[in-house]
Amino acid sequence: MLLQKQEQTLLKQWVEEQERLVGSKVSKAELKAQCQDFLRLLTESVSADRTESIQGVSWTAPKKMLGEVSRARTLQGFSPTETATFIFSLKRPLFGLLRHEFGMKSQDFADAVWHATQILDQLGLYTAEIFQRAREEVISRQQEDMLELSTPVVKLWDGILALPMIGTLDSNRTQIVMESLLQKIVETESEIAIIDITGVPTVDTLVAQHLIKTVTAARLMGAECIISGIRPQIAATIVHLGVDLGGVATKSTLADAFKLALTRTGKAVGKSSQALVSREMRM
Repeated sequence: MLLQKQEQTLLKQWVEEQERLVGSKVSKAELKAQCQDFLRLLTESVSADRTESIQGVSWTAPKKMLGEVSRARTLQGFSPTETATFIFSLKRPLFGLLRHEFGMKSQDFADAVWHATQILDQLGLYTAEIFQRAREEVISRQQEDMLELSTPVVKLWDGILALPMIGTLDSNRTQIVMESLLQKIVETESEIAIIDITGVPTVDTLVAQHLIKTVTAARLMGAECIISGIRPQIAATIVHLGVDLGGVATKSTLADAFKLALTRTGKAVGKSSQALVSREMRM
């Protein structure tokens, strides 16, 4: 078989072709090892399956390796084109060997080129699909990390938590918000949770429903919620939508909500005696 007979020649030319196209993003040693392993798997699959499809069981191993290469190159910052080049760069050296083996006017040459083209094109498309899937997974993880960072739960006082929210609320973010808040309530045994929506640009029916879900979940854990940051336009919107916040206390500012939380927990903040003395002396 040509792939077995000309393996070293094909390997050398393939590695050189990839180095020309993608530069030094992958070390030559790593690139050579990847190409050598894939050529071995490709030879085994072609020997076992003479069809022009890669859907058979015999293609499981090379497709698995392509998946690993695609995911690795996604993390290394390769573009989709550079990743697909791993397969498509094999065409030039392989077609050169086929021309040398059969001669350009041979029907065997035409049949071999067609078969090789069908297989390599399918493998190249498969590589691109895995790359896209892997990139979407990376983006999804990054979005989740950003959501977690954008919804910090802050301990303001013993038994009082604050959850400042910035940006638009959707189902995914609401789930993360609830999980973070509930976890913090358990950890700190807090009685009051202030949900500050000063940074939420608009409140519609969906946002209000998400807020109610968060409040309900906190209540089930034994903590009462206060919603702060209710601006006049948001208050008007809530009334217009006919949204019932279920008896949840609301305040216009975080400071007002904090004062209410202190009152409900039987605490108070006052000026120190030294501050009072200094003030009296100035008077």
